[in-house]
Amino acid sequence: MVNSSERFPLERRLEDPWNNPHEKPLIRIEGVSKSFGSTKTLDNVSLSIYRQEFFSLLGPSGCGKTTLLRLLGGFETPDTGKIFIDNIDVSQTPPYGLPVNMVFQSYALFPHMSVESNIAFELQQSGKWSRQQIRDRVAEMLDLVQLTGFETRKPQQLSGGQCQRVALARALANEPKVLLLDEPLGALDKGLREKTQFELVNIQEKVGATFIMVTHDQEEAMTMSSRLGVMDHGVIRQVGTPGEVYEYPNSLSVSRFIGSVNIFEGPISGIDGDYALIQCADTDTPLSVGYTASVPLGVQVSVAVRPEKMVMSQNPFPKEHNTAMGVVKDIAYLGDVSIYYVQLSSGKRVMVTETNVVRLAERPVTWDSEVFLHWGSENSLILVI
Repeated sequence: MVNSSERFPLERRLEDPWNNPHEKPLIRIEGVSKSFGSTKTLDNVSLSIYRQEFFSLLGPSGCGKTTLLRLLGGFETPDTGKIFIDNIDVSQTPPYGLPVNMVFQSYALFPHMSVESNIAFELQQSGKWSRQQIRDRVAEMLDLVQLTGFETRKPQQLSGGQCQRVALARALANEPKVLLLDEPLGALDKGLREKTQFELVNIQEKVGATFIMVTHDQEEAMTMSSRLGVMDHGVIRQVGTPGEVYEYPNSLSVSRFIGSVNIFEGPISGIDGDYALIQCADTDTPLSVGYTASVPLGVQVSVAVRPEKMVMSQNPFPKEHNTAMGVVKDIAYLGDVSIYYVQLSSGKRVMVTETNVVRLAERPVTWDSEVFLHWGSENSLILVI
């Protein structure tokens, strides 16, 4: 998995517009709501998206992300609220009047047309391009998506990945300011999907357009996005870089949707400098968590700990905080890592992820092994219930 901090060099990240308070967003969504019958699909959604971002709308099925994408594309109109592109209110503008194109999940290629004709179609319909300009632009798009030489093939003669690239070339041919992608990799197998993720990112960086992608695949969103918005029940719960949302989720729903997480609960029993102490019935020692929120003593909170942040040993940890003892009940071997499902003495099950390296100091951990767990105070996060 590659997050935005790994994909972009530090110098570029420092210049990113969402870190610049003076940069005006390309897209502003202000208080948008949308219902279908008695079902409220979007509930007072507000969001800013900047130029040259690769922004992902991430969430489970039915959360409203595709509806929001269709609103941006002019295929639906909001019941309330406004949508601005380049400071122009486009809330009621139909698709053909927007500087936006969309790549549909089905790709929607014309089956009777060649690759070349599919890409040229919208350019021909616009009436703004000469024949020579269209030929040059199609050649440029074919080179961009690495399909030079496939001009005369029909969609049924292409693989799924090649069809996806033709759809992308067609959508980018008339130089839209914004490209909308609705689950663009959903029809591809795992290996091709992973390869295409990086191709899409490279194409976006080359053309400089703003890409907005809808996906329910969290790894896909984390790999490709410069920023992402997590949606749930028609509301955007959190917006940030992949690293921010993963490391610092602002709610239980976000922490559970992005990656795997262990949740412990208990009241805050004290404050020790920059750390809060929490009494938890599931652990052998009190929890110590970095304390950044003003939560009063005695308030019941949830503590989130990612599985890879936990250290597992067959020897006890001489620690005053954040320790638990349990028995390994299940093991999932995933090649590079293994996931251990550990049942604590309280009966609670937690997940521990470890890379598959040879353990020289200890005998291998296996089913029914008694193990001890520990994690650092900086590796957990308080989420108010």
